[in-house]
Amino acid sequence: MLAPSLLMTIIDEFIYWLEAERRYSPLTVRNYRRDADDFLRFIGKDRASFVPSEITRSDVEEWIIYLAEERSLAASSVNRSVASLRTLWHWMLERGYATHDVVSGIRSQRSRRRLPVFVADSRMADVVERVREALRSDDYDVRRDALVVILFYTTGLRLSELASLTHEDISADFSCVRVLGKGRKERIVPLLGSVAEILKKYFSHNYSQNICIDQKKALILSKKGEPLSHRTMQRIVDRVLKAAGVPGKTSPHVLRHTFATHLLNFGADLRDIQELLGHSSLKATQVYTHNNIERLRDIYLVAHPRERDV
Repeated sequence: MLAPSLLMTIIDEFIYWLEAERRYSPLTVRNYRRDADDFLRFIGKDRASFVPSEITRSDVEEWIIYLAEERSLAASSVNRSVASLRTLWHWMLERGYATHDVVSGIRSQRSRRRLPVFVADSRMADVVERVREALRSDDYDVRRDALVVILFYTTGLRLSELASLTHEDISADFSCVRVLGKGRKERIVPLLGSVAEILKKYFSHNYSQNICIDQKKALILSKKGEPLSHRTMQRIVDRVLKAAGVPGKTSPHVLRHTFATHLLNFGADLRDIQELLGHSSLKATQVYTHNNIERLRDIYLVAHPRERDV
């Protein structure tokens, strides 16, 4: 066992503390080390580049979604990983390495896995109609908010993916968008012709109104030309969906689920949906077949001539 040195990273020092002061078993220490490194990989960092002050609660929440939905970990495994991160964060707070707590208050995952929440096709038709009207508005914020919703619904992007898109990620002919997903895995997502026209008008308006483009050339901007935060995008989706009468949960991830469910319901191949969503395994995508089966059951009960006789 090595004593702390000036060359140690924060994570190295944390692991040493678990071993030397808390005297945890080698297996327990290994689990803490694995969970910490897994979180760092998810946010695109390593031990040397890890800066606690740069981490937000959204990073942790998206990691939890990734563990549960894309890695398909059991609730108990997700909760153990979060507990490791919570211990790390409390340790950093006590030593002044972290200035804010991004883990406390996060609820434990339930053992029974919930099916993805999505907006029914009939209800989504109302949302799209409202978005089309908003796109004709003279108000920049109203048009931009409509663009945010339509991009989530027609591309299935994660919140972090849409927030990080730049002008350069849109192809020159507006036919597709390049997305840098989890683990810095790149994928290409096609754009509908109608969405391409919406984006062209959005770009044209930004230039004509002299809405400045920041150095990172972010795609979604405020009137001042600043990139929108994750929280602002969440509020936009919540506001637009609620205004359209969508009940229950209203979030960017609900639109991602809606994108996948609607594609499957209308005949798309599961592996194509996997590629569009950027899932690393087909198992993560197969959860949408449960919703598809429920839809087929409803159709079956209505259409089968013997449903009432047997």
